Amino acid sequence: MKSKLTIVLFTIAIVFALGYASIYFFGDYGWTVFIFLPFLVGFLPAYFASNKLVMTKRQCYSLSFTTLLVSVLILLIGAIDGLICVSMAVPLWIVIVWFGAYIGYVIKNGKSPLSNFNTVIILAFYSLSFLSFDYINEPDELIPVSTSIVVNAPIGQVWKNMINFDTIAESKEFKQGFPYPISATTKGSGVGAIRYATFTTGTFVQRITKWQEPSLLQFSFETNPPGMKEWNPYCIMHPPHLDGYFKSYKGQFKLKRVGNNVTLLEGTNWYKVDIYPQFYWQPWVNAVIHKVHNRVLENIKKESEIQNAQSRNTSKII
Repeated sequence: MKSKLTIVLFTIAIVFALGYASIYFFGDYGWTVFIFLPFLVGFLPAYFASNKLVMTKRQCYSLSFTTLLVSVLILLIGAIDGLICVSMAVPLWIVIVWFGAYIGYVIKNGKSPLSNFNTVIILAFYSLSFLSFDYINEPDELIPVSTSIVVNAPIGQVWKNMINFDTIAESKEFKQGFPYPISATTKGSGVGAIRYATFTTGTFVQRITKWQEPSLLQFSFETNPPGMKEWNPYCIMHPPHLDGYFKSYKGQFKLKRVGNNVTLLEGTNWYKVDIYPQFYWQPWVNAVIHKVHNRVLENIKKESEIQNAQSRNTSKII
């Protein structure tokens, strides 16, 4: 492999083959896709270029990041994934690619005892290790996310607007493709009632598990629509990570009277995300859930306070 182009194309072929196996065969978006493959994108160009060509450390970094850029363009132009998720992953990929390029350069230009054969064996071993690790690794704990707001209205009024609310105005914060709530309707009352929370990606069907009017409403999720609408400038797409990799399991609204005509309203969602490493992806998911909560809670606050003001004005007139 004497040309840089050959090295780049060879690396991309290896990385995409392993990525395809991880996603479409093992069904995993995990350490292989977001840690090991970016490491290879950095390591292989630096390693082979230093082996066959006279390359400085900076030139090795440049070749590795060129490989990353070409890989990202293939993901987007080939409609393999969308701009939103790729943009979220790129900061992590940049760090890992840099580290991989550094290791590749050091091995070939330092005093590393590793031979070419040993390096290939080690990389093959780690490829299988990461793939198998992703395959058996599943999220086991529910992750809670809570958001609260103070509403200047009686607790009973807040409860009514929480149970059902009409269509919320179109959101400017969710233009990136993330789902946002539109309306909510509850059929029946008490334990066993069904609440339909309509989002831009579909409807969450929620079964009421605890009804303590006007202080607590708990529910389980019967259905979960896609977690987002992925965006690509070339076509409508639906990559596998939109189905089942994020799932809400239960939720609740908790109301507390904190003053005269003042209510503390808190919304909580418990979810699992089957995308690793969780230390990187969980903050992204939490931020989106907080935005969803805020949109719902702000709407309930607005409607409750308007109705409270109208009620008080009517009382003054009488």
